[in-house]
Amino acid sequence: MGFIVQYRPFSSGWFKNHALIVAGAFIIAAGYVFFITPHKIIPGGIYGISIVLHHTFGTPVGLTALVFNIPVTLLGIKVLGPRFGIKTFTGFILTSFFMDGLTYVFGSEPLIKDDLLLSSLYGGAVIGLGVGFLFKAKATCGGTDVMAMMLGKWTGRPLGQLMMTVDTAIVFFGTVIFNDWAIPMFSLIVIFLMGKVIDSVLQGLNYDKVVLIISDQFEVISNRITQNLHRGGTTIKAKGMYAGNEKTIIYTVLNRRELSMLETYIQETDPNAFVTVLNADEILGQGFKSLRDKLES
Repeated sequence: MGFIVQYRPFSSGWFKNHALIVAGAFIIAAGYVFFITPHKIIPGGIYGISIVLHHTFGTPVGLTALVFNIPVTLLGIKVLGPRFGIKTFTGFILTSFFMDGLTYVFGSEPLIKDDLLLSSLYGGAVIGLGVGFLFKAKATCGGTDVMAMMLGKWTGRPLGQLMMTVDTAIVFFGTVIFNDWAIPMFSLIVIFLMGKVIDSVLQGLNYDKVVLIISDQFEVISNRITQNLHRGGTTIKAKGMYAGNEKTIIYTVLNRRELSMLETYIQETDPNAFVTVLNADEILGQGFKSLRDKLES
């Protein structure tokens, strides 16, 4: 059975999650209605198929997506087990309702009429924000992820590759139907920006850096980190691959300002030190955001 997070009905966690689902569904719908659908941009997924059918046959995007999402998700439950939960159904039903509702109220004209690039950027950012809200509530708006999970069970291939394959096939389908080869590029921009914004919503904007230092003066550098920067770290015993010499690696996490100061310290102490700096997407633990705070935020 898949992992489904349960909250006691009408508890604070329950209200918070459902508020995120409602807000996320509305934001997703606004992104499609105001920026994506009118320009025939197809960012993959069930909604991409629905946009193609909308411009070909005049069918409502939201209702068409709902017609696809319900059987796909029910089939997903049968194939994969009950890993989606009622919140996923709530997410895609509300998204479809808001899509057609906003279209009815505001019409089909885009907010930015003559700039597909700007519409793609706005659309990707807005939809990514909404999807991030749904993911924080442990819900989805259905579609590609469910299909990819089923394909993954049948084929054994990685989920990320299958999601990209499904989305690419849908984008290619729309390109052929509309006979417009600008569609793939704008669609890829939307998909890329959606991913970045979703990551930012789930992980926050993080400017921390992971630093790995190999130096014969590791004790001096470690003291600088703890006493001057007031940061912690870990030393790891290692062996060089070429000469087989024993080495000590310093592992620490700093922000950008502290990294600049540390690099100055290292230059003064051991100009021959080997330093690797990595971007930290997320840091959880002592001295940083706790796992409990992340799950409760």
